[in-house]
Amino acid sequence: MSRSHIKRLVMPRSWPLTRKTSIWVQKPNPGGHNTEMCMPLGIVLRDVLGIAHNMREAKRILHSRKVSVDGRIETDRSRGVGLMDVLTVGENNYRCVLDTNGKLRYRSIPKKAAGSKICRVMRKTTIKGGKTQIHLHDGRNIVVDDASKYKSGDSLAISLPNQTISSHMEMKIGALAYLTGGSHIGETTVIQDQEVKRSSKPNETSFENFGTITDYVFVIGKATDLPLEGDS
Repeated sequence: MSRSHIKRLVMPRSWPLTRKTSIWVQKPNPGGHNTEMCMPLGIVLRDVLGIAHNMREAKRILHSRKVSVDGRIETDRSRGVGLMDVLTVGENNYRCVLDTNGKLRYRSIPKKAAGSKICRVMRKTTIKGGKTQIHLHDGRNIVVDDASKYKSGDSLAISLPNQTISSHMEMKIGALAYLTGGSHIGETTVIQDQEVKRSSKPNETSFENFGTITDYVFVIGKATDLPLEGDS
């Protein structure tokens, strides 16, 4: 079998698929999301949303050029659709989120919500000309003039598909957090305290009744930013 597939038994736990129905499953192309945080477009259309009955139908739908990811038309069935991405199929829009079982879900969202997405700032670097390049969780890079305005862990709401920054959500006490890992994955809660470790240990963030490592904290503006209800 080619390298474009992996065995179902070892596929990421975040994929909401049965493991023993067949031996192989398509794997996503290398991209901005790691394999744990995204699923191939063809698999989403066929196995998750049920829009296609088989992969041949999924390919036909993709070649109709009525499917887009983050506002850009996609025809590749291996394109990974990951956390916070907006998937549009015809007139229907979906956002990829993690449920409280750690499974990737593609929830229906209104057309207005499909025009933007929230991205987490992973790090920033200085590029030629003294400008700062911000690296986001989905592989995007955005060049900004004010280096001090954004820091790792903050979130940016960007418009799609032109990638202009519409709002900035700072990681700070009192901010609303969406958890993307740990035993409280998929929950939203308010940040109570932050602890920066001066060692190789990961930084920690505390909430009302528990804490987790800061890498799992994804700051959002308000609870309605995420379509967490339903089971699509």
